[in-house]
Amino acid sequence: MKRTAKPAVSSTEARRKRPNSVLENAEGKLTQLIRYLEGRQSAIIESVRHMVELESPSHHKKSVDLLGERLASAFSGRGGRVQFHPAARFGAHLQVYFAAESRQRAVLLLGHFDTVWEVGTLRTMPFREADGRLWGPGVLDMKSGIAQMIFAIEALQRVRGKLPRPVTVMLVTDEEVGSESSRPLTESIAKKCAAVLVVEPAFGLNGALKTARKGVGDYTLKVNGRAAHAGLDFENGASAILELSKQVTEISKFTDLKKGITVNPGVIRGGTRTNVVADEAEAEFDLRITSTSQAKAVDKKFHSLKPFDRRCKLEVSGGINRPPLERSDKVVGLFRKAQTIACEIGWHLDEAAVGGGSDGNFTAGLGIPTLDGLGAVGEGAHARNESVLISELVRRTALLARLVEEV
Repeated sequence: MKRTAKPAVSSTEARRKRPNSVLENAEGKLTQLIRYLEGRQSAIIESVRHMVELESPSHHKKSVDLLGERLASAFSGRGGRVQFHPAARFGAHLQVYFAAESRQRAVLLLGHFDTVWEVGTLRTMPFREADGRLWGPGVLDMKSGIAQMIFAIEALQRVRGKLPRPVTVMLVTDEEVGSESSRPLTESIAKKCAAVLVVEPAFGLNGALKTARKGVGDYTLKVNGRAAHAGLDFENGASAILELSKQVTEISKFTDLKKGITVNPGVIRGGTRTNVVADEAEAEFDLRITSTSQAKAVDKKFHSLKPFDRRCKLEVSGGINRPPLERSDKVVGLFRKAQTIACEIGWHLDEAAVGGGSDGNFTAGLGIPTLDGLGAVGEGAHARNESVLISELVRRTALLARLVEEV
């Protein structure tokens, strides 16, 4: 595929010649990578800037595809074999394969390059470097993480002289809106890999890795009532809005904070005019669960709802769209490896269980060893204060590279 688009980093930087020898083996392996990446910090920051300044909201296919071309150039400039997977409503998903002499199974570096920010956000929220941070839409979730992927691969090539094993990069374009078009592709690729390293943002400013994520479900409850004139024929009406309000109260009882189950009514619609008894109303619910076993029980509760007013009819649709990433032995095994690597320089890594989902939920649900939260450290994802700590970029990138070696 011919590519003329400007890469996320300059072609000059991407084509630097391989050194004649690697760093001295006596030096710690993580320290070797950190030393190299410290000399590349300005290039990492410039790469992040290029990505942030190419706005890529999930539903703006043209913009997302443009960023995809830039990323493809950055990865191909480091020897990756690029493949785009077209999507009708979203940008093309980007897969890059890096071959190696090793016969080991590939490691999958997983992420996304769509964001929640609409085109034009840069006018009021521009990329900037200030107060020891990088700021801008998508800088934390998760364009800095993509830069980590690029430079982790480069560091292994430069410091070790070659990649220790095959590496597959998978960057999807619809993660922020549910991953409907990319999920089958992600799962298919992950099944061929030894482990999955998800370069989504770390948790909190202490940079905890994510060893558990809640599963996510979406449900819609639609109520069909009976329309009537609110003044002349009120008694013959069956208000869908009144019925829905009672159902929302009933559904709120599904929440069990001790078990980590939450059900949130996020959107409600209904009615046409104030002088009409509403014949239709609906509500959309967000469900979060901590274990796969909870999904069936909550689903049964939704489908067992009965109308309070028997003149109304209920229609329930939806279900679980992301299984939970549970803290399995395989997940913990990867986390322990990351901890051991970090200990080499006296760096203590924590773990966290979080409520949000990622594409790592899919791969963990297949039983593939998956470790999440390996991306940038910062705060404000999806918020106006979105930012990353510059001081963490180098060692997080080095950690990612070391995990590619060790898993």
